[in-house]
Amino acid sequence: MRVLIVEDEVLAAERLQEMVIKAIPGVEVVAQLDSISTAVKWFEQNDSPDLAFFDIQLADGLSFEIFDRTRVGCPVIFTTAYDEYALKAFKVNSIDYLLKPIDHDELAAAINKYNNIHSSTNPETPGWQEVEDVLKMLTRQHKSRFVVKVGDRIRSVPADEILCFYSLAKATYIQTVDDRHYVMDHSLEQIETLVDPVQFFRVNRKFIIAMDSIADIISYTNSRLKVTLNHKTEEEIIVAREKVKDFRQWLE
Repeated sequence: MRVLIVEDEVLAAERLQEMVIKAIPGVEVVAQLDSISTAVKWFEQNDSPDLAFFDIQLADGLSFEIFDRTRVGCPVIFTTAYDEYALKAFKVNSIDYLLKPIDHDELAAAINKYNNIHSSTNPETPGWQEVEDVLKMLTRQHKSRFVVKVGDRIRSVPADEILCFYSLAKATYIQTVDDRHYVMDHSLEQIETLVDPVQFFRVNRKFIIAMDSIADIISYTNSRLKVTLNHKTEEEIIVAREKVKDFRQWLE
C-alpha cells in the first residue's frame, strides 16, 4: 500500500508515519507534505496513493482546499482536533476521522475501514464527491454570536444564550435564555446556515430551537411532536411530521 501524509507539525507527521508503518505491513509512505500548496503540486505530478492522511488545519489554510485545486484520487483519513459533529458525519460517509493524539487502536480501525470500502468502491463513484462536499460543510465556521439592535444600541448575543429563533409577522426574532426578544435582520433560512447544527435544529417553518433549551417533548397528533422550551414562546412549537425522524436523530 502507498500512503501519503499531509501534516504541518513535524513531530505529529513523524509519529503518524511510525504508527502507519507498524499498522500496515509492507506500507510505503510516499511523501510527507506540510501545506496545501505542496499537496496540490504533489497530486499534479504523481500517481495517486492508495490512501492519504490529511490534517485539516494546515499552515496555509484548511486541507479541503486541496480538493478544490486538484483531483484527489484516493480515500482520505482526516487527522485533527475537531468537534463531535464532524467526527460523526465523516464516519457515516465511510471516511474515518482521527482525533489527536492519535490512538493506535483507532488508527487500526480506520485502516480496517479503508480495507473494507476499498474492495467495494473506488474514487470515481458519486459517493466520493459527497465526501468532499461534507468536508467543506464541516470545516465551515459557525457563528458563535449574533449582533442585534436595541433602540440606538448594539448588542452581541452569544449563541449559547439563545433559546430559539422564530418568525412572527414577517420578522425574525431571537429569544434568549433570560426571556428577552430581539429583532434580527436575518431570515430563518439564513440563520439555519449560520448556526451550529449540533446546537440548533429547525423544527418547522417558524422555529429554530436550541438543544439546551428543551424542557419537555410529548407526542402530538398526526405523528408529530410537541416541544416545550424553558420559557414560554409566542406560539406552540410542533415538530413538523417530515422532520420528526431527523429531530430524533439530532437529539441522540
